[in-house]
Amino acid sequence: MRYLLHWLISGVGLVIVANVIRGIEVDGFLAALIAALVYGLLSATIGFLLKVITLPLAILTLGIFLLVINALMLRLTAAFVSGFRVLGFGPAFFGSILLTIVDGLLRWLLHA
Repeated sequence: MRYLLHWLISGVGLVIVANVIRGIEVDGFLAALIAALVYGLLSATIGFLLKVITLPLAILTLGIFLLVINALMLRLTAAFVSGFRVLGFGPAFFGSILLTIVDGLLRWLLHA
């Protein structure tokens, strides 16, 4: 049940981000839910592997490089999910930052 709530929160977060960041588009809540699922899977697999491999670079940049990896995962998600588009690296970068903030805020508000 908890995973379902987290998935729904992530879907809502993607819809909010798409409404705030120009260059991120989502065609509806179902597309946002699918994108949230794919983003979570990509971040947990490829994203985790990239973070481990680039750990020295992340330390050297005081963690800022991790934002680049998150942006790449968002762009990769858009490549897999129809109805979800990320138009460039800039929107992906700022969208991933905002998505992290919105997702954390929603989880805190809902005690999830």
